[in-house]
Amino acid sequence: MEKADHGGGIDAAAARFGGSRAEWIDLSTGINPEAWPVPPLPAEAWTALPDHGAQAALLAAAREFWRVPDGAEIVAAAGASALIARMPALSPTAASIPGPTYNEHARAFRAAGLTVGDGPAPARVIVHPNNPDGRLWPATETAPRLLVIDESFCDVTPEASQIARAAEPGVVILKSFGKFWGLAGARLGFAIARRDTLTGPSGHLADLLGPWAVSGPALHIGAQALRDTAWAEATRRRLAQDSARLDTLMTAQGAALAGGTTLFRLYEVEDAARWQTHLARHRIWSRIFPYSTRWLRLGLPPAQGWARLEAALATTPEPAA
Repeated sequence: MEKADHGGGIDAAAARFGGSRAEWIDLSTGINPEAWPVPPLPAEAWTALPDHGAQAALLAAAREFWRVPDGAEIVAAAGASALIARMPALSPTAASIPGPTYNEHARAFRAAGLTVGDGPAPARVIVHPNNPDGRLWPATETAPRLLVIDESFCDVTPEASQIARAAEPGVVILKSFGKFWGLAGARLGFAIARRDTLTGPSGHLADLLGPWAVSGPALHIGAQALRDTAWAEATRRRLAQDSARLDTLMTAQGAALAGGTTLFRLYEVEDAARWQTHLARHRIWSRIFPYSTRWLRLGLPPAQGWARLEAALATTPEPAA
């Protein structure tokens, strides 16, 4: 299987540049640094096998929060990645995945022995907003059999969501809980589509995931967080302010904004690897890409991390020798 290309990897960064894990600020992901505040959980969330009631509560909250249309089902799983890995099972055919974009989709189809390209194909995957450039796709995108719309970062711009298309034949909407709510460790994601769309040659998606696909704690946390609309609205405002603050810091040092969302920003710089090394010397980890020497992606720092980032950006990276 081809190597995964992700953000994160603080242990490896610390081994390379020094410092303990606790000293590092991870800006290589697009995870909200100020997570939804998790309340105490009932003991049975930890001690009992997840039951129907907790699952139903989570799916009802998800249906209300995302305004899922009638006729569309919701399947919850242990993170959007678990669902991405299963998308080829819904339509085991060649896939069109326009890039550059999040690499796990192509990796999943290739792992299933299927061809991936950017031309016409029976299956098509779009990431909306796109990762890493934040591009929004028109609602006219179609595929002959399967259209997967990955909306993992769309909760910062709910007005751009194509969730209404989940009632269309062949359309699957993917949602990630960990990014906007800042609880990536909970491992929770959703696939939303018609029942016939979620059923492939090997069976229904929920059956392929097996019983207890979501842990008891994640069921409880997800159901409560999805109903906290006041927190979601306040968070969107804060993310907009913080991403603008980050843009101001970066452009003052000569970086050019190339795209992104309010959870992550993409900048064009002269030498992205040099920028990554410069920030790493301040124990700040960033994201660069194998297909571009000039793209640098930064997430938002936590409240206590802004001062260190500002200090790191007080000087620009040294020119290459």
